[in-house]
Amino acid sequence: MSLALYRKYRPSVFADVIGQEHVTVPLSNALESGKTHHAYLFSGPRGCGKTSSARIMARSLNCEKGPTPTPCGECQSCKDLVANGPGSIDVIELDAATHGLVDDARDLRDKAFFAPVQSKYKIYIIDEAHQLGPGAANALLKVVEEPPPHVIFIFATTEPEKLISTIRSRTHHYPFRLVPPGTLGAHLEKVCESEGVKVAKGVIPLVVRASGGSVRDALSVLGQLLAGAGKDGVSYEIAIQLLGFTDGALLDDAMDAISARDGATLFKTVDRVIESGHDPRRFTQDLLERLRDLMIVDALEATNANSILRELPDDQLERMRVQAKNIGQASLSRAADIAAEGLTQMRGATAPRLILELICGRILLPIGDSSESGLLARIERLERVENIAPQPRTAETPAKEVPVAKPKVSKDAAPVTSNEAKREVPVKEAKEVAGVEVVREASSSTKQASEPAKQINTIDVAGLRRLWPDVIENVKKRRRLTWSLLSASAQILGVDEKIITIGIVNAGARDSFVRSESDEILRQAFIEVVGLDRKIEVTVDPSIDTTSTPEARAVRTSEAPTDPTQLSGAALLAAELGATVINETSHD
Repeated sequence: MSLALYRKYRPSVFADVIGQEHVTVPLSNALESGKTHHAYLFSGPRGCGKTSSARIMARSLNCEKGPTPTPCGECQSCKDLVANGPGSIDVIELDAATHGLVDDARDLRDKAFFAPVQSKYKIYIIDEAHQLGPGAANALLKVVEEPPPHVIFIFATTEPEKLISTIRSRTHHYPFRLVPPGTLGAHLEKVCESEGVKVAKGVIPLVVRASGGSVRDALSVLGQLLAGAGKDGVSYEIAIQLLGFTDGALLDDAMDAISARDGATLFKTVDRVIESGHDPRRFTQDLLERLRDLMIVDALEATNANSILRELPDDQLERMRVQAKNIGQASLSRAADIAAEGLTQMRGATAPRLILELICGRILLPIGDSSESGLLARIERLERVENIAPQPRTAETPAKEVPVAKPKVSKDAAPVTSNEAKREVPVKEAKEVAGVEVVREASSSTKQASEPAKQINTIDVAGLRRLWPDVIENVKKRRRLTWSLLSASAQILGVDEKIITIGIVNAGARDSFVRSESDEILRQAFIEVVGLDRKIEVTVDPSIDTTSTPEARAVRTSEAPTDPTQLSGAALLAAELGATVINETSHD
């Protein structure tokens, strides 16, 4: 039988205690200067090093070269009190949960006056000290207040406020705290290296998250994973299943569906959560944490969020930035409130899946929410639609006047080229107002808009990019999730006789695109809008500007003639209008 990791890697000197420098440094200084006290109180959460530090304190005090913060490790006392050593007769550990009676306290008080057998000090380590009964605590009070010169008390407790104040006031109190994730993660990686077991990327953050900052709990969980590791080490999938956390891909799909207001995809994701054996309560808690992370990313931007969300890779942060931008701060806050309320309702509920589905339904429907958060979410949604979701106009829609710079065009201008004709804007009339031409725009007739584009076989990439905004709008009618993935983070990279290559800004969005089978949706949109039937392939392109609209990106990336004399009047006006981003409010 192998030794448990939390015992195998228990520290024997203060330098090996991680995450408690605010305690170990003052204690080391006190040992170095010889200004030790007769009673100490170590308090803090479970598994953070209180009892281990008490044993190190005893070892440092009874070392032949002590008191010293660096025990020699050679004398008998150091060998007896080393981690997992045999122990010393002069260092007595008591658990107040089983020795908290008055008789036990009186027995301890009587024996305390006897001199140590072979060490400098007789040291009493009383664990779970808050469980000392009032009678036992009062029986110890006198000896704790004025102990013999060879006696030192060290109390360890998770609830210091329950220890009677008369004892607390006579001790030096050192509060321990939970270990920060970064420090704990680095420690666990060293343990894995020492054990010679390979651990997949993402497993250590899961262990840190499961431990809640407790070193002992983290080592226990890691020990379980290492014990069940195969020849290839510990895989992320096995860790997810053993620890009960939600697969990150499920959370990404859920957030993409919420950002696109795609109820069908969101409820399919919930079904996948249940079918894969995940606990609905655990998924709801993980969803709430993801909403918290998105609020942080939205407030700090992806580049600065690294300072708080240190465990997340850069590509995941970039994807979360796009999700947060699409959802909006008010909607995120409202969704978090709904998830938190639903998580409370799930406690003791017999149908947690039902409550999870109701949570998703409420998140998707801010229209019926008259609360302040619901109204903010609705206003934010309208603002976002106005800025990034323009709808195509029909022939019956009143024309909108758009001021553009008056072009200087020769009467004998060259005819419109084929690529220009595809994006030519119909012009109803033009008149000059205060030196600026006001152009009335009108779209094609309803009959032309409803007819699918004729099949074509060849088109250059520049022409295809100019049609990209229309393709995006067509995708929006087919599936909002696919539209959400493409509208803010994708661009056409190339086209040939068989394939249209699409660049997506990060790997997470690309994976979601592939998992949701969005390639077929986009292919059908190209067939209807462009008349081009090609296989869709997606790749990662971090250079895509996610802050602009598809229309603006189409204008920047298209290859239009720059010499005005090469354009007809209508084509030049089309180019001018295309360079002006026109946003209109659309209705979902």
